Amino acid sequence: MPLVVFCGLPYSGKSRRAEELREALAAEGRTVYVVDDAAVLGAEDATVYGDSAREKALRGALRAAVERQLSRQDVVILDSLNYIKGFRYELYCLARAARTPLCLIYCVRPCSPSRGPQVAGAEENRSRHVSVSWRPRSEGGRLQAAGAGILRELDAANSVVNGRAQTNVPKELEPEETGGTDSPAFVTPQTEKSAKPVPSSAFYPPELLEALTLRFEAPDSRNRWDRPLFTLVGLEEPLPLAEIQAALFENRAPPPHQSTQSQPLASGSFLHQLDQVTSQVLAGLIEAQKNAVPGDLLTLPGTTEHLRFTRHLTMAELSRLRRQFISYTKMHPNNENLPQLANMFLQYLSQSLH
Repeated sequence: MPLVVFCGLPYSGKSRRAEELREALAAEGRTVYVVDDAAVLGAEDATVYGDSAREKALRGALRAAVERQLSRQDVVILDSLNYIKGFRYELYCLARAARTPLCLIYCVRPCSPSRGPQVAGAEENRSRHVSVSWRPRSEGGRLQAAGAGILRELDAANSVVNGRAQTNVPKELEPEETGGTDSPAFVTPQTEKSAKPVPSSAFYPPELLEALTLRFEAPDSRNRWDRPLFTLVGLEEPLPLAEIQAALFENRAPPPHQSTQSQPLASGSFLHQLDQVTSQVLAGLIEAQKNAVPGDLLTLPGTTEHLRFTRHLTMAELSRLRRQFISYTKMHPNNENLPQLANMFLQYLSQSLH
């Protein structure tokens, strides 16, 4: 069954969208497997993306996990950054080798710089130094303390970088003082999934977020490995479930490479007959051109077609064309072509010589 690849920067809502898609597909009775960083590493660890060697090992582990689960019966969802174009192409090749469809879901924060035009409210959020996940109000209208705490830490870090102390924090970002219900909540995917304490390594430092943003390679629907592409901005935009299902279950799988396909069965004497037939045609051509003049139609043994004679051909030139024809025919062996090998070779000679 199909492969669903999620792509986007941290805190763009990928995990929440992946869980939403998993629940929708599972409700239809489909078997769905979710592969993410935590499943491979054992726990969420954002520091992996700060070390190129560890990140390369993580990509290899994710690709291996997807390859193990990928089949024609189950749906596999890959929930990770997947920000490298070459890695997305490798996933496309896995789906093509398994002969199963693939689609890409690109999650973008409203203030994400990886997407060209900014949506409404992006500049306002950026002015508040919002670097964590944008989330709507939580249940009961109460703000999540964990997200607000991270926000204050990021504000403090920004104040140190700018060489000034920030004393005024917007009141709407202070859940302890306001406790209002009209402000958006800023929570992380781990806070949303569980109330258990989240290790500090699960959060992305501002420097790492900026580095990931700079090296992020946004998907392009013009690339075959990025099609079909669904772009989701924020979490208020509904998941296009009908379009995704149509892309996964109604589209045809990408055609596999010809080099990976099994060769058709051929008899054990196919190459012997090919060599014998081409040798007879060459011998008949050498003999026929001795008494021929330019413009004559030569009839060769074993053929029903004619070859127009234009000039005398050397044995070296004919042997080279014969080797080319044999090399091409060996790549496409077919017992049905045995009776037509002589005519096929004669046609090849006619096209190559004129």
